[in-house]
Amino acid sequence: MTTQTELDLEALDREFDEHGDPTRMVRWLVDTFPLDRLVVASAMTSDVVLVDVVSRVAPGIEVVFLDTGYHFSETLEMVRAVGERYPITLTVTPADAIGDELYLTDVDACCNQRKVVPLENALVGRLGWISGVRRSDSAVRTLTPFVHRDRRGIVKLNPLAAWTDDDLLTYASLHEVPLNPLLDQGYPSIGCVPCTRKPSDREDARAGRWSGKGKTECGLHL
Repeated sequence: MTTQTELDLEALDREFDEHGDPTRMVRWLVDTFPLDRLVVASAMTSDVVLVDVVSRVAPGIEVVFLDTGYHFSETLEMVRAVGERYPITLTVTPADAIGDELYLTDVDACCNQRKVVPLENALVGRLGWISGVRRSDSAVRTLTPFVHRDRRGIVKLNPLAAWTDDDLLTYASLHEVPLNPLLDQGYPSIGCVPCTRKPSDREDARAGRWSGKGKTECGLHL
């Protein structure tokens, strides 16, 4: 297999941009690194489509769900449904005890404690990870590459980066992918209950996250 130091990720990103096929991107990653050194991060919202795409190429791959302790019941039900449906190794990170209400006084520290640190732990020893980040999510994600090396030096693949909401829904319909029911209830971006609201029609998809906090990212994808 190719070593990390031999990878020309900028050239690969250009190649991926030309064909735009998520399956081929995932196949490249799986052919490049051992399966047990890879992981998929899923919020169990619209990115269940990502789980569907990846599991067709790499059955048995580990999928990590970060349990913050503050998720909607609909999201937790999706975790159960996805674990039962797909040939994956599902890992649910244990949630810290809730009740500190840190999100009221320091939302960045809350995200760091309940999401960023658990992901850091999940990525220890990994050579690559896959996320469902898309350019259409928000203004700060418009330049999302298909593949790059993240701040840890790990190869990160965003195979759905160029997909629109319509692309996502079309794929989900064709392949009968279960999606979080909150999406149909006006929540285009779903996080923790205390920090998620329905955005207005004139706002972007992530405007309902951390509303009024001057924050649009939890820190996982920075």
